[in-house]
Amino acid sequence: MVKNLQIYSNDPSIQKRNVHRLVQYLKKEFNLNILFLSISFISSPELRVVNKKYLKHDFDTDIITFNYSKITSDVDGEILISLDEAKRNARKFNVTYDKEIFRLIIHGMLHLLNFDDMDASSKKIMKKEENKLINKYYFTLLRGK
Repeated sequence: MVKNLQIYSNDPSIQKRNVHRLVQYLKKEFNLNILFLSISFISSPELRVVNKKYLKHDFDTDIITFNYSKITSDVDGEILISLDEAKRNARKFNVTYDKEIFRLIIHGMLHLLNFDDMDASSKKIMKKEENKLINKYYFTLLRGK
């Protein structure tokens, strides 16, 4: 288990052990020090409130990441994931709900590593890294269920 990792979810389908394992893999992959990391799986309306209050965006989103670290290798942050949007994304992209959840965790961790998806070029780089990591770790995580 990863020290200093807190996972919040009311959804019993979220396998907290696998979330820990994925974060552990990413910690090793990027040689990270986890000072503090909170991953919360919440509803779309809850995430929309956060999006509006802190980012001044009045729309639904699948993930919001808050990075409190000034040093990339020291993770100190929060990842908030919309379970509703994850389910919609899974249907839209014809992937399993588990795979979409893992993709969103990876996406959040990449944001904590200063990857950006605000323009087409950055988004392409981030998506390539995201796909590489999901392909590398997804089946390993499934075996651990």
